[in-house]
Amino acid sequence: MSDIELARIPAGVVTLNDARRKERRVVELAAFEIGVYPVTEEQLADILGVPVQHPRRPASDLSWLRAVHFCNAASEWEGLDRVYLFDGEDVTWDTTADGYRLPTEAEWEYACRAGSAGPHYAPLADAAWTSADGVSSPQDIGGKLPNLHGLFDTLGNVWEWCWDLLDPARYDAYRVFRGGGFADDAWSVRASVRRGGAPRMHHDDVGFRLARGVFDTPGQAQGWSTEADQERSAQDGPLPSGWTPRRR
Repeated sequence: MSDIELARIPAGVVTLNDARRKERRVVELAAFEIGVYPVTEEQLADILGVPVQHPRRPASDLSWLRAVHFCNAASEWEGLDRVYLFDGEDVTWDTTADGYRLPTEAEWEYACRAGSAGPHYAPLADAAWTSADGVSSPQDIGGKLPNLHGLFDTLGNVWEWCWDLLDPARYDAYRVFRGGGFADDAWSVRASVRRGGAPRMHHDDVGFRLARGVFDTPGQAQGWSTEADQERSAQDGPLPSGWTPRRR
């Protein structure tokens, strides 16, 4: 398999804002590792044995479930512990395992911002492939400026799946994706924008980036916990403005 390049992200704090739910929370993060680039078509082909047309483009048009299966397969390839445990399509994260995984939403935003407080870590035209570029597909990785952590394509090109649930009270098992895609405008391609989809959903502008990091507390890590998911699942109330009914 072609090398997976990871950057070491130091411990720190990130503030997450959910504009639609009008919620704000501060998350303290331990140090972790995250991919310098999104997973490419070549890497997906090497691990899963699928055809490859554009080796250096981000792998896309794949579901959240396929992304987490890839994480386990890449871990096995390199002799690391599998992070995800499966009971049918129910997925559990073993936080003590040292293999590849998806970043949490808090990790993703902290890594993307790289200390910046604005919506972009650089002028958007320099940092991201968006609708302004007039492209009709994902572009080869590394073609725009990296952020101060040395990460490429966190904004634009393809959205990136995260581990977290989007809004379990209203959207069941929908998972978060972040960062914006090649067809999106400047409003969507921002460090704080969050969207999501069902675990089997796939679109041509949604891919993923790998992360690694071991945590001692089962069911809790880097701004996520099973307890918080359960609490959010029990919440009631009308849909926030702008939200649409979930698709099965």
